[in-house]
Amino acid sequence: MPLDEFTLIKRYFEQCGSVTSCPEGAAGVVVGIGDDCAILRLAAQEEMVITTDTLVAGVHFPEQADPAQIAHRALRVNISDIAAMGAQPQWFLLALTLPEADQNWLEDFSRGLSEVADEYNCRLVGGDTTRGPLAITISALGSVPEGGGLVRSGAQSGDIVFVTGSLGDAAAGLAVIEGRSAATNTEYLLKRYWHPSPRVSEGLVLRDYASAAIDISDGVLADLGHIVRASGVGGEIALDSLPLSRSLIEAVGREDAIALALSAGDDYELCFTVPPDKVGGLEEKISEGLLVAQAIGRIVPGSGLICVDAAGQAIDIVDVGYRHF
Repeated sequence: MPLDEFTLIKRYFEQCGSVTSCPEGAAGVVVGIGDDCAILRLAAQEEMVITTDTLVAGVHFPEQADPAQIAHRALRVNISDIAAMGAQPQWFLLALTLPEADQNWLEDFSRGLSEVADEYNCRLVGGDTTRGPLAITISALGSVPEGGGLVRSGAQSGDIVFVTGSLGDAAAGLAVIEGRSAATNTEYLLKRYWHPSPRVSEGLVLRDYASAAIDISDGVLADLGHIVRASGVGGEIALDSLPLSRSLIEAVGREDAIALALSAGDDYELCFTVPPDKVGGLEEKISEGLLVAQAIGRIVPGSGLICVDAAGQAIDIVDVGYRHF
């Protein structure tokens, strides 16, 4: 018997939003899945952050991809936006468009979604399902202390530019998935594509240090470019300082690894700027293992971005990054 919408939601997605009440004054779900709207409660003196991303089959992931992998990627990239604001993920909404209600597909998709929701303690509180070409839209919601959210527009000349993790791995993983790479040792690269790691704990630390932040979805050139434009400043990237994994260099070579790190996107690491007087404190947190981050450049007067080599000479790099249109 075909599944109706309400049976589908109850059978496959209710477990992702099992929290239905919360203590007085605490952040939580007052009314969740099953009503016309969710009712959510923020803790005292907190603000809400909201983000939305749509993933379309054939555009953002291969059409025949494993549904659990799709779910992981869809929710993780949204949580990454929450992390970039220095916020704590709390809830999410799911709008799912399916060509048909394939029960095996739904079972695997909901399992992957629940795994990520449990990992980040982020509960499903509502959404919608409809028939059509496969597409997943997730709206993630988080909380941050009043006035404590990180934004793109706070960078100032003299700030140091940092990134978390390593860059370029996910793009190399996508090349493997699409058959464009002959790399053999690909497990790490594939994991970096399908299971990006939202830097939530790092974002919480950065509330005390960063002047501006963004998650790297479109490549560090494009995304640091958003910071410098929003802040009315310029930026400089030291190519020799880009964090590149051994797996990436082995797969594509150092020159192509740098190109992927700059422009390929899908990293979902954090790029952030730190005032000079706070760099020492941040480096202490790095040495304590609270985050993995590396300085890759600096904010300068003017506008736009330049890349420099080890000798400090400007390198002609086209600022591209992923473009949606």
